Amino acid sequence: MLDTSTLLASMFSNAWPFFLIAFIVLFLKSPFIKGKIGEGLVNFTNSATLDEAIYTPVKNVTLSLKDGSTTQIDHILVSKYGIFVIETKNMKGWIFGGEHQKQWTQQNFKQKHQFQNPLHQNYRHTKALEEVLGLPASAFISVVAFVGDCEFKTPMPSNVLRGISYSSYIRSFTQEKLDPLQIRQALNKLQSKRLEQSFQTDRGHVANLKERFNQSVDSNNCPKCGGSMVLRQNRNNGNSFYGCSNYPKCRHTEPIA
Repeated sequence: MLDTSTLLASMFSNAWPFFLIAFIVLFLKSPFIKGKIGEGLVNFTNSATLDEAIYTPVKNVTLSLKDGSTTQIDHILVSKYGIFVIETKNMKGWIFGGEHQKQWTQQNFKQKHQFQNPLHQNYRHTKALEEVLGLPASAFISVVAFVGDCEFKTPMPSNVLRGISYSSYIRSFTQEKLDPLQIRQALNKLQSKRLEQSFQTDRGHVANLKERFNQSVDSNNCPKCGGSMVLRQNRNNGNSFYGCSNYPKCRHTEPIA
């Protein structure tokens, strides 16, 4: 007759593949990993479809701004046709949104989740680059690339694209905006002004975001129940929002400004 320890060891040896599969599934579904996969797909598409002699990529740039805040930009392409600022979204399901809406909606089967309008998110990125590079707003082109298995269910602005079609959009710009000297200066400034790529930089940026977001909302101002509004993160897409601390009794949420 098997003793308890032998029986448990036997059960674990038979079950460990299922634990491993479950761990891998949860790992791949985490917002951080989904974001990194999306960034990797854009990196690959840029290399495969855009001539690096024309479009010089600068990836994962964190900048410190005059007001003490930081901003983190997924992809920058510096070219004679302008500086393309690409915001990546790795999502699946149906996507609803409008150019001027504060929040867009992702629907995956019966579940609906709201996330910050990526155009507003990328606007902050382009304004940060204006400040750092000293170039006019006309030199920057904002691009939002959805790379997951998603479908747009509302009309989208021309610079919000799905799959690799954003690459064709970038190549559609043929009017030269920057001369060779301006391109060299922009690349040199980006390299000298960007913060070191490290875990510490990422952690500092997240802390900066929380501080900035907390300053933009009254922490004791839930209009429904009077509870405090606290910063939360959507598990499906990684975007931040404010939710009532009395959840699930109170389900009031506020978008990030």
